[in-house]
Amino acid sequence: MEHINRIKAAAVGVLGCLTALWGWFGWLVVAWIGCMVLDYATGSAAALRSGEWSSRIARDGLWHKLGSMVAVLVAAILDGVIRLALAHIPALELPFEYTVFVSVLVLVWYILTELGSVVENAGALGAPVPAWLARMLAALESGVDRTGSAMGGDGEE
Repeated sequence: MEHINRIKAAAVGVLGCLTALWGWFGWLVVAWIGCMVLDYATGSAAALRSGEWSSRIARDGLWHKLGSMVAVLVAAILDGVIRLALAHIPALELPFEYTVFVSVLVLVWYILTELGSVVENAGALGAPVPAWLARMLAALESGVDRTGSAMGGDGEE
């Protein structure tokens, strides 16, 4: 029991440091990590229920999660570069203070993706899932996609 209390204390310490460092953005990161854990757990449970659990597929899921972590890290670095450029290039000026934007879009997109997967897993586990919930998550994810594309100059709207 003492071991579990140490783990809990460490988790609370890490979460506290994140939110002190990043404020509301830290909670967005925590929500994303929670969604990844929930997706992996419900996906594994659904595979076990159907008798199709495979360590190879489970590892592929973990590699997928690692790839998304790299994408979020790249977005955070890009936000830092944009912030530095705006602070040190006099010709570049925005009518507001830039802190984060790209990272937020990427995190929200991944959170919505993970939640959509959790809804699919819930259905595979036998839970009745309202069709509108899956459609709502897909619509929100599409809206974030359109915003990112418009800001990135894709011209896709």
